[in-house]
Amino acid sequence: MNAPHRFKDVISPSEISLDDGIILTSIARRAIEHYVKYGQTIDLPEGVPSKLLRPGMAFVTIDRVLKDNKELRGCIGFLQPVSPLINTVINAAIAAATEDPRFPPLTENEIDEVVVEVSILSLPQPIKNASSIIIGKHGIIIHRGWNTGTLLPQVPIEYCWDSETFAAEGCIKAGLEPDCWLDDRTNVYVYEALVFYEETPRGTIKIRNLAEEFSRRCGGIL
Repeated sequence: MNAPHRFKDVISPSEISLDDGIILTSIARRAIEHYVKYGQTIDLPEGVPSKLLRPGMAFVTIDRVLKDNKELRGCIGFLQPVSPLINTVINAAIAAATEDPRFPPLTENEIDEVVVEVSILSLPQPIKNASSIIIGKHGIIIHRGWNTGTLLPQVPIEYCWDSETFAAEGCIKAGLEPDCWLDDRTNVYVYEALVFYEETPRGTIKIRNLAEEFSRRCGGIL
């Protein structure tokens, strides 16, 4: 991975307001729908706030809405700020709908059955051990040689993992042994995310409070 200090003027999640998140999540939805229907990338809307044109990192998650739950339908993102944030969101949204190798491309018939979630990421920072990982705050990147994997901060909340389990699952995601985080050859990074989501398909867009979700769902396991 490239060192965080190499990147200039990167937008931080702390600079993103709810209004910005509504713009980004709405544009992610529009990008998905337009590409699925017409096979084309949408143009940037007029009047985009200038800060959303700064380099940024983001993931877009698509979930199918079930009767009592949600089911992952696609998730793709970018861990380095090589494009303006709003372009990153558009590209991640299209990729989540059409390029996630775990799923077939999203179809037009499914568009009304899915909700969109946009995670705006901070620059990753290196850590020395799993005890530095804060569940409900951090996502992780595991990197060794050609192997790299990431898990968003939402993931351990779903399963009530502790920090060491989260690190082990990150190692598995990277294609490494579960205890790879104990190996000095392995680089472990953490990042934070500001997460916006649709309550229902094309519905109200809100901010997820991951720490509160973790405490409520898992009882604050450490």
